[in-house]
Amino acid sequence: MGIKLYYTTVTASRTVKSQQAEVMRILESKSIQYDLIDISVGREVCEEMRSKAGNPAAVPPQLFNEDQYCGDYEMFSEAVEDDTVDQLLKLA
Repeated sequence: MGIKLYYTTVTASRTVKSQQAEVMRILESKSIQYDLIDISVGREVCEEMRSKAGNPAAVPPQLFNEDQYCGDYEMFSEAVEDDTVDQLLKLA
């Protein structure tokens, strides 16, 4: 199983940029390997992310374990505070 992080390289939103960077930094600090999937490469990738997340308005960052939805930035941030990142990412 592998963690997938849907993100974007093209955004004017400072919030999205900082959230993406924070998620990546925390995953790396916990030595959790992940694959990056850039939704800016095509509309179909963005639609795939939203479909898998079950939210037609979902914005990056979005986390998955393979195709199983794990959460968005808010859920990840709460898991970091509660020290439950492994459970959120379905690694435990």
